[in-house]
Amino acid sequence: MKEKQKTTVFLLGDDHSIVRQGVQIIVEEIFEHAFFFHASTLHQVILKVKAHDIDIAILDAQFPDGNCISILPEIKQLVPDCKILIFTSYEEEKFALHFVEAGADGFLSKLSDESEIKQAISEIYAKGKYFSPLTKKLLSIKEYNPILLNPFNLLSEREMQIAELYAKGLGNLEIANALNVRQNTVSTFKKRIFEKLNITTLVELIELMKTYKDF
Repeated sequence: MKEKQKTTVFLLGDDHSIVRQGVQIIVEEIFEHAFFFHASTLHQVILKVKAHDIDIAILDAQFPDGNCISILPEIKQLVPDCKILIFTSYEEEKFALHFVEAGADGFLSKLSDESEIKQAISEIYAKGKYFSPLTKKLLSIKEYNPILLNPFNLLSEREMQIAELYAKGLGNLEIANALNVRQNTVSTFKKRIFEKLNITTLVELIELMKTYKDF
């Protein structure tokens, strides 16, 4: 059933037009009066926010020109009443809290079914927030487990140094030469880093770096 209200202005931010179009179709099924702006880069998102009174921004986490976590505080400063829903393929358990801390009002996986997407958008509109049961659980325990806010806090100084070199694209031999250690020592550190961060690939490491370390 469609919501009856004044025109609600949406900003749909994603570098894939088919995602923006799909979200718009879902929103139009919920809202009787909705107006849409689209953006495919962070730069475009900021331009739209500066030029228009956006009520709800539904944004991907990653754009070609960077991670949207870097602009969330600016959006909130420009339009304090704008509600921001992160709609992403990033894993909720690893990333949701960090986006919420940066200013997001909700976090939703692109793997969610249509009913959950509708619920999230409706709750953002009606209550100003949307948190899944998992994110609510993470929020409830973060007070006594601050590591949830940044998994890199788990790493030692040396592990962090090596993780950053991996994220820059260096291989085991290059890291070993740069740090004047053996290759098998680097491999041991890599295994330890992956275990602590609960990841299995360098792609996941780079994604975490982009989000948590302004990499």
